[in-house]
Amino acid sequence: MKQELHLDSQNKTKKWDVRFMEIAKLISTFSKDTSTKVGAVIVRNDNEIVSLGYNGLPKGIKDDESILNNRSDKMDLIIHAEENALIFAKQDISECTLYVYPFICCSRCSSKMIQAGIKRVVTIDKVPERWKENMKKSEDNFRKHEVEVIYVKF
Repeated sequence: MKQELHLDSQNKTKKWDVRFMEIAKLISTFSKDTSTKVGAVIVRNDNEIVSLGYNGLPKGIKDDESILNNRSDKMDLIIHAEENALIFAKQDISECTLYVYPFICCSRCSSKMIQAGIKRVVTIDKVPERWKENMKKSEDNFRKHEVEVIYVKF
């Protein structure tokens, strides 16, 4: 069952969710990926930001258009926003919330978030057609492992 969150809500928790989604959206603009820009924010229960991440090539690999415009090469090298946020957290993130923009994590990242102890995911209910099946697996994976998924309407 999808939970939807509307921006005009007066609920304090929802206000924070909207704020952190806005940060995830801003962080997504840091990506040099020519086709998909994703941002992730990991936040503790006390609303302290633990980590940020955006999708990009690993350190030391130049953001070269020949890589970024070649889907096969890019997919072999790219580190997803959620992975970067997890790597840079450098602390326990169990019980934290993951905010991800502009869509839910892929199934590979959902498994990593579950393994790391994420208990809540806030995202936007927007899925590119080519990733629908994979992201459905992600949603199912979260549900099976009792990770709450909240969809924000922007």
